[in-house]
Amino acid sequence: MLRNVFIGALLLSAMAGCAGRREFRNGTWRAYLERRDGNSIAFNFEVKDSGGKKILYMRNGGERLLADSIRMQGDSVLIRLPFFESQLRAALTADGNLDGVWVIHLADSFRRVPFKAFYGEDYRFEAKSGGPQGSAAGRWAAMFRSPDGRDSVFRVGEFSQDGPNVTGTFLDAGGDLRYLQGIMDGDTLRLSTFDGTHAYYFTAKRSGDSLVGGRMYSGPVSYSDWSAVRDPAAHLEDEFSITKWKPDSPFHFRFRDLDGRPVSFADSEFRGKVLLVEIMGSWCPNCLDETRFLSQLYDEYHDRGVRVVSLAYERSTDFARSQKSVRTFQQRLNVKYPMLITGVTVADPQKTEKTLPMLDNIADFPTTLFVGKDGKIAKIHTGFSGPGTGPHYDEQQKEFLTIVDSLLAVKS
Repeated sequence: MLRNVFIGALLLSAMAGCAGRREFRNGTWRAYLERRDGNSIAFNFEVKDSGGKKILYMRNGGERLLADSIRMQGDSVLIRLPFFESQLRAALTADGNLDGVWVIHLADSFRRVPFKAFYGEDYRFEAKSGGPQGSAAGRWAAMFRSPDGRDSVFRVGEFSQDGPNVTGTFLDAGGDLRYLQGIMDGDTLRLSTFDGTHAYYFTAKRSGDSLVGGRMYSGPVSYSDWSAVRDPAAHLEDEFSITKWKPDSPFHFRFRDLDGRPVSFADSEFRGKVLLVEIMGSWCPNCLDETRFLSQLYDEYHDRGVRVVSLAYERSTDFARSQKSVRTFQQRLNVKYPMLITGVTVADPQKTEKTLPMLDNIADFPTTLFVGKDGKIAKIHTGFSGPGTGPHYDEQQKEFLTIVDSLLAVKS
């Protein structure tokens, strides 16, 4: 009898402990990164159970970025984002929400940005007016300027609108500013994105065929001013004319792969083959998009004599750290071609001279070199427009394949 009472007491105690534990609930969440100036960067995610563990999808427009490394410890939640060396660390509050920080791994330090997330909220921005006044849909010629006015960047905005809901992106020399999502709130356009490395919030007022008084808030503190005019003919500089090379300088590279073994352009594996060299970094979302595409291209064209190799410029010169980041990138995308560590950081002003001196400059990430069977550079493409750019993404893939086919057709 006493034994039964004792067992019953243990069961009640265990049940009380379970009931008191806070749960990271499945469903939709609305979150925002808290900037010091009050211009929070909103984003959404969805939590599910899969294979006996929690997984999460970051949602930006049509993008669903899977994060499947989630660790629970008491009332704490650690969400490792799949790429980009960043993570969300938070505590479950008494009301079942999240209060924590976004941690970004920089070259030699960490940056922490406060964030909060609210369960069951499926919107991104709360409309403050009676409805949209006009539409942001269409193509826009946009100019972005630094706060001091010294630097400017031309971009092309492309947006679709359904009721108040707006999606789209800005195209630039690097490819695009990812999947943007938001609303037209009265005469105010509000867009944002967060993917673990890019954290952007855009605002602007619509005035006729112009967007005026715009601000682009980036990360924890940065911002720039922008404006745009509706222009169906707006276009960027030709992506094949941005990065130049020295035709008289022989093409060559020699770096270590993810197992520490040296790989050289002089290796027999590349001799007489068409080679695509991707200048990239595991921190770069546009590189992620391009690597997905190049991985498919490699699988389809390998037997026809096409080779692909990636040259990674990471945030650190430490080989072990870079190796870990790029290996995660490789495994996530099931990349079968060599991914090499240059040992030179993306921020190094002499990265071109130290790694690929036959180029005039590495203008942006990613950059793709098309090398013919004769071992000479035939073309260089700067940037990569991801799937968030719609038809531009499709056209770009066709363009890459056309170049590869033409190089394969050249008789050795």
